[in-house]
Amino acid sequence: MQVFILAVGILVAICLIYAKSFLSRRKQTAPAQSLPCPDEKLASIEPLESFDWRTKKPPQFRGFKPKYNISMGIRRDTPSELLSIDHDYLDRVNQRREILKQHQDTVCGFLPEGEQAVLEIYDYFLAQYLPVRYPTMFNLSQDRTTFNNLVTNRSFPTNPQDIRSALLNLGEIVEEELFLLMPDSDSYRLVAYVCCFPSSFDPAEKLGLLLKDIHKPVPGYEKIGPSMERFFAKLQVGSPIKRQNWSTFLRSELQTLTRFPNTQAILFSFKTYMYKVTDVKAQGQGPEFAEAIEGIRKGNVPEMWDYKGAPRWGETVCRYLRS
Repeated sequence: MQVFILAVGILVAICLIYAKSFLSRRKQTAPAQSLPCPDEKLASIEPLESFDWRTKKPPQFRGFKPKYNISMGIRRDTPSELLSIDHDYLDRVNQRREILKQHQDTVCGFLPEGEQAVLEIYDYFLAQYLPVRYPTMFNLSQDRTTFNNLVTNRSFPTNPQDIRSALLNLGEIVEEELFLLMPDSDSYRLVAYVCCFPSSFDPAEKLGLLLKDIHKPVPGYEKIGPSMERFFAKLQVGSPIKRQNWSTFLRSELQTLTRFPNTQAILFSFKTYMYKVTDVKAQGQGPEFAEAIEGIRKGNVPEMWDYKGAPRWGETVCRYLRS
């Protein structure tokens, strides 16, 4: 539960996804129609013309601080960096496909009020972002009705048969976990998601909840809750912001929140990176990592020490990192 509920509350990221017009949307059982060529929409995405995913190494995130204080901890980024891909892509999406087959009801879900938002992000990722950003990996058919994944040799309609199909397709095309939130009174409600690798939480249990209810188990949430709600309300299309966190394995996430223009839905996404603690030590960052672990209980939310389960592993890991 820790990853999603804490990340949504702390992270706020705004990623440009703008469009002057979309096709009028049909009900989820309506027949597919080809999409117009969105030249102006594509102008904001920088293509990686010679990108080779097989040689791209994952980033090495090391967000260690000697004292943990619960905060937003955000940074600005470019619209082109919405999704990241590296040499683990094929293995990850193959694993995701199997998980989606075996645990569909747990890792994929939506509410009726989330349908239009799902269709909007589906259009954006398949018809606009991926073929432009990563042309060596993805392309569209000449009539723009089919999206081709050149890595997996699988193809998908740019207009899905229904909402569940759209989420399942997204789940095996991108590595990021996707959570869609819609405005609801003075807050936001989770209306759709596809999440194959949650950390200690069941995403199905979060569907339909408001932000304040999603965050109930998080120590110190009252310190940032009101600010987070105000920040969500002010989110604008056009300025990407990201956040990075860590947890021992070392489990690190690159997290983003994105507002979409038509439905005003907010997409929370995160991509998980796993690093061996032995590697962190070998790179000479053992003492720094140990200090960051001990700093969990020295900050403004010392309860986070128990929340993260540190009493069970903290002393042993820190002793190893300093050895």
